Amino acid sequence: MAGSVLLAGQAIAGVGGQPAPTTLQDSIDRTIERRMQEARIVGLGAAIIVNRKVVWTKGYGFADKERARPFRPNTIMNIGSISKTITGAALMRAVQDGKLSLDDDINKHLPFKVANPYFPNESITLRQLATHTSSIKDRGSVYAGAYHFGRDSPETLGEFLHDYFASGGKNYSKENFLDAKPGRHREYSNIAAALAGYIVELAVGEKFNAYTRRTIFAPLRMDDTGWLMSEVDLTRHSNLYIAQGLALPIELYGLSTYPDGGLRTSVEDLSRFFIALLNDGAFDGVRILQKNSVDEMLRFQYSGANRPDNVELSGAGSVNSGIFWATKESLTRIGHNGADPGLVTMMLSDVDKQIGVILFVNTATRQEDGAAYGAIFDDLWELGVYLRRVAVN
Repeated sequence: MAGSVLLAGQAIAGVGGQPAPTTLQDSIDRTIERRMQEARIVGLGAAIIVNRKVVWTKGYGFADKERARPFRPNTIMNIGSISKTITGAALMRAVQDGKLSLDDDINKHLPFKVANPYFPNESITLRQLATHTSSIKDRGSVYAGAYHFGRDSPETLGEFLHDYFASGGKNYSKENFLDAKPGRHREYSNIAAALAGYIVELAVGEKFNAYTRRTIFAPLRMDDTGWLMSEVDLTRHSNLYIAQGLALPIELYGLSTYPDGGLRTSVEDLSRFFIALLNDGAFDGVRILQKNSVDEMLRFQYSGANRPDNVELSGAGSVNSGIFWATKESLTRIGHNGADPGLVTMMLSDVDKQIGVILFVNTATRQEDGAAYGAIFDDLWELGVYLRRVAVN
């Protein structure tokens, strides 16, 4: 174990349905360690945010099992699709600065034309990219080639996207699109998110990784955060593991479509960004977005007049979307999750923004052990509920 606990030593009624040990520290430690062992999870890090402050953070297990290097809250790890929330914030910053509008036709900003061949005269907007209603699909055989094991991507973001969308591009196909009018159907698309990042890059006249460092990471002092392997300290980067009986390490990898899932950061750094979003755009006296920009990013974009045909807006299983900002648990939690080879991540808050949990796991387990991720998250959430009660009282 590594990290720190705040409010440790206070007795609680129990975490995760287990009998209450003597202290808060013992309760969460024993529960998480048991779940990790059962699911063959090598290492994880987590933070709990209450009333927009980190009140608990800790690491468990190993970032490098072979060298017994512990997983800590400042361990660097790629985080999968939570990265899209950074892309959403960058998009809103460009909108705030007058460089873009969410309802722009994306072709206003691109050097190649993107059109759904089933509906060639229908515009695709930035808002549709950001709410997964653009009608753009991830064609699996092509998207798999965006992963480059052992190195950063040798092709640029723009090169991959040109080949995917431009007529005559080597990966262009009608199968890159749904047979659905843009705006009418929800289909989660990583490549659409990458396209949004590229449009930001073109609109601001600065590479996307450099722009986000200047406008988000540097102001928030996210010094251990970057999109590329070359931008972070790899000696502090977690290994990634696939648990199939034994937990086997895999090579680190880069992504051609990095704005959709390639961010590398730590629990400690990501907490700063998450708090800024939960706090109307500001953290520790530093503002990365105006309140109205954050409000637009976080508000539910689907409505009765703007409902994808495969989405329910109320009741069990209901979903909605912000600007690259997701809903979970029938609209009771907001944020984003991530999954990629060797990792699972979660970053969610309640809709009132009073409790937030961040969880990084450096191991992809067998399908039958996959419930461990949600169980650990729920343990942390229950602890967050308790810590908020303590703070209020």
